[in-house]
Amino acid sequence: MIPPSIKHIFFDLDHTLWDFEKNSELEILDIWKQYQLFKKGISLPYEFLKVYERINGICWAKYRANELSKEILKYTRFHETLLYYGINDLKMAKSMGDSYIENSPKRTALINGALEILDYLKNKYTLHIITNGFEEVQYQKLKNCGLINYFDFIITSEKVGVTKPNPLIFNYALTKANASNTESIYIGDNYNVDIEGAKNVGMHTIFYNPKKEIHQSNILGDISSLIQIKELL
Repeated sequence: MIPPSIKHIFFDLDHTLWDFEKNSELEILDIWKQYQLFKKGISLPYEFLKVYERINGICWAKYRANELSKEILKYTRFHETLLYYGINDLKMAKSMGDSYIENSPKRTALINGALEILDYLKNKYTLHIITNGFEEVQYQKLKNCGLINYFDFIITSEKVGVTKPNPLIFNYALTKANASNTESIYIGDNYNVDIEGAKNVGMHTIFYNPKKEIHQSNILGDISSLIQIKELL
């Protein structure tokens, strides 16, 4: 049951509101075409995409663990993808990284129900974002897909200097929003990063869980569609 004291809703951005999988897929396929990788022996664009996604996931895990800087992350995910195919071209990898950072935030696909649920919530609660992402990139995404005006505060991991699930980013966001943990709910798609991170600072949580992951946690809601939030709030 949702506590009557709730005043603030904090959202994750990527994979929860902004359709990261779809937008990133389109951008990576464009990069494959733009750099004519088929002429370099990478003939299957969707195979290239899958290799990149696997390596990108590893690189982001290292970034969250402070083992990789932003600048190195931007290109090393492409360099290591090219190396998988036997192509050692650091200059091309850096160009790909710049292209991805510049163009992917211009893509505007949203998770189904995102606009509808934000319209539903905006007059009932104060809405905010806490996101693991680069400052300029996340703001561009929110502006380009028409979401930015829904949120009072947008907290990025780059701005704070730590990534979720570090409690510092959640506590920073609560302080910035002048919100207490007991009157706040966090909604995100990653159980370890979002849900455990928010729970560890005493926030209530709703797990956006379209893949129906199994977990053993006491949370306010486990939803497979954003529209289900209407049944909870």
